[in-house]
Amino acid sequence: MAADRGAGRAVAGDLVLATLTATLSDAAFDSWGWRVPFLLSGALVLVGLWIRLSVDESPVFKAALAAAERRKAVHAAAEKPPIFAVLRDHWRDVLIAMGTRMAENISYYVVTAFILVYATEHADTSRQTALNAVLIASAVHFVTIPLWGALSDRVGRRPVYLIGALGMGIWIYPFFTLVDRQSFPAMITAVTVALLFHGAMYAPQAAFFSEMFATRMRYSGASIGAQFSSVAAGAPAPLIATALLAEYNSAAPIALYVMAAVLLTVIALGCADETRNRDLSEAGEYEAEPTSAGDEPVRTG
Repeated sequence: MAADRGAGRAVAGDLVLATLTATLSDAAFDSWGWRVPFLLSGALVLVGLWIRLSVDESPVFKAALAAAERRKAVHAAAEKPPIFAVLRDHWRDVLIAMGTRMAENISYYVVTAFILVYATEHADTSRQTALNAVLIASAVHFVTIPLWGALSDRVGRRPVYLIGALGMGIWIYPFFTLVDRQSFPAMITAVTVALLFHGAMYAPQAAFFSEMFATRMRYSGASIGAQFSSVAAGAPAPLIATALLAEYNSAAPIALYVMAAVLLTVIALGCADETRNRDLSEAGEYEAEPTSAGDEPVRTG
């Protein structure tokens, strides 16, 4: 569900950009039109906050919270923030989460953001054509993400994620070849297939990362792995791709860049455990909650 909300925001953003590009002159868009999507995103933040505050916590989280309160009452001391336990005991899972996100994050920004630069400056295609292609592909992306997620529930997170990563690595060269044809149907095909493979990585990601960590440190662990990789991978991806295009005037180095990210993701998946059948109520650690000396630790889930 979280993955589909992200895809929904992407579709909405692409729709706003495509509408503004079609209705405004280049001068108007460059002067003030580009600010409109950012202002509208403020409303989405408020809606997201309302939804989050309206959703109750999961039973396993409530059980972990109650256990933490009992430990605090027994020991008369506050627990250390879970980030310390994550970095001490789950550093391997954090690195795996970062590695698995490399191909997903980098490819997404190359396919949906950098493509606007490549299509207009290298492939001699209008910005409107590129935006429309991304909009159509994003709509398909939005519809198919739940299907990939359902498949990961049946066959596992790693196999579905691997399909997406390997597919992206294979498709990235044909992707640029099709864009170079300066054909709207070819561009739609290029972006749609790329986002289908991206969806196979994106759909199981939230569940995959969450299931890696015990309840008490799940939010910290999943967040560190996801956000650190966003800073290292997704944020600079359009800048790196643009610099490679300016330096070599070719898509080949950019395709190699995406393939290098795919290789990192495949290695990370090879090091990861399958989490599909992991019972989150049993994912907690054996937490010590002694009421007197010599008591055995009890499982808190």
